[in-house]
Amino acid sequence: MTAPTLTKIAAACAVLMVLASCANTIRGVGRDTANAVNATESAGHSVKRAVVN
Repeated sequence: MTAPTLTKIAAACAVLMVLASCANTIRGVGRDTANAVNATESAGHSVKRAVVN
């Protein structure tokens, strides 16, 4: 293989790794957001129980 071909292959691999990392980050942000919503709902229920009792 020639140097330009190896450079193109290396660049393509780098791009694929970056895209895979972005997908993992987006998935993680989604999980964190869901956890924050659940924690907020739980806190709301705790406050409601404290007020009612």
